[in-house]
Amino acid sequence: MQKNSTLIKAVNKNVRSSARKIALVLDYIRGKKADVALRDLEFARKRIAKDVSKTVKSAIANAENNFQFDIDNLFVKEAYVGKSLVMKRFRPRAKGRASGIKKPFSRITIVLAEKKKEVKNGPKN
Repeated sequence: MQKNSTLIKAVNKNVRSSARKIALVLDYIRGKKADVALRDLEFARKRIAKDVSKTVKSAIANAENNFQFDIDNLFVKEAYVGKSLVMKRFRPRAKGRASGIKKPFSRITIVLAEKKKEVKNGPKN
């Protein structure tokens, strides 16, 4: 990636939660400034917010170290989740039967972008 593309990406693979639960948290931070998103995730009442916060911090670190972006201008452009592998387990039931249990994993992707500085022109006479 080059500096002119202004997109930074971080992917957290194999997060032990379902995609539906993570999507609720991602909807909450999409479009916000990076520091505001981290603050909101810190006070979110979902367990998965900690993993999402870790991914946002990773994206910020990528922007700062790899591409020399200014952290104050970063915002969450995209935040989405996809399904990953599913662990299949079973639970013994009555009369010798068994019922399946699915333990889903997900993949969180956070894309940050840099806000462009707006240049205000003076009045033209």
